[in-house]
Amino acid sequence: MEASSLRGARVLVTGGNGFLGRRVVSEVAGFEPAEVFAPRRTQYDLRERSATEACLRDLSPDVVIHLAAVVGGIGANRENPGLFFYENAIMGIELMEQARRRGVGKFVQIGTVCSYPKFAEAPFREDAIWEGYPEETNAPYGLAKKMLLVQAQAYRQQYGFNAVYLIPVNLYGPEDNFDLETGHVIPALIRKFVEARDRGESTVPAWGTGNVSREFLYVDDAARGIAMAADGYNGEEPVNLGTGRETTIKDLTETIADLCSYEGEVVWDASKPDGQPRRMLDTSRAKALFGFEAQVGLEEGLRRTIDWYSSSARNLTAAGV
Repeated sequence: MEASSLRGARVLVTGGNGFLGRRVVSEVAGFEPAEVFAPRRTQYDLRERSATEACLRDLSPDVVIHLAAVVGGIGANRENPGLFFYENAIMGIELMEQARRRGVGKFVQIGTVCSYPKFAEAPFREDAIWEGYPEETNAPYGLAKKMLLVQAQAYRQQYGFNAVYLIPVNLYGPEDNFDLETGHVIPALIRKFVEARDRGESTVPAWGTGNVSREFLYVDDAARGIAMAADGYNGEEPVNLGTGRETTIKDLTETIADLCSYEGEVVWDASKPDGQPRRMLDTSRAKALFGFEAQVGLEEGLRRTIDWYSSSARNLTAAGV
């Protein structure tokens, strides 16, 4: 069994105040680290080399878990390809380089399922990540993240730097980004159906055809998997984090509508992009290497997310926000 990387360690979690990051900080705390740091961008802007150097100098971490990213749904990716490429690439490249220079003992890089080839055979095996170009609408983001896999493996080869690379599938859960312009598919659909139900609207628009498939991982499961890998995985191979189960966007949409008690009609806009045709991961490597398996099923996770959003929306309305 691998020795614990987290117990007694000083751990830096970039993006540790975000949707996923807050859960990762909580999960990491369960491994008895000496200290966990989750600085905000206002303290250290990791897009700037000087700020990255200062962050590592001031906090002196033993382990870095790099979650910070600029992300969004299909629309946001289409509108900001250059921004998404540059900011995600520069943050990861500089942080890994400066961590290596300062003698950080372990670096955990969080990748993205968007790095996989557009027509990868499902379920996606980690070894297939180089077998084609990513789906065009989010390729710049996916490629920026994939370059960090190259960096991690190159640094391990040349410097003996313990950099590991994890590939989570699409995440969702309470406290997600429910903005209709920048949010991902599940929070956007939940908001649409809750608002349409409350307003008595007879139709709800949905992007694409609904025929493509996706896999979704509940955010608490993702955080647990990341913490388990940060503590006990030290290999060079990239590792998928997911459920290994896919659903079509049409089935997902109908399930969310039902769970939101929305009785109107979904109107599909086929002029909008579907994105990648299929998305489902082979999750056997995570189970074999550090014992991770998802625990929260999709319907249960959707119920929890809808309950949180419905309560949050009512609280905001009551407060006059």
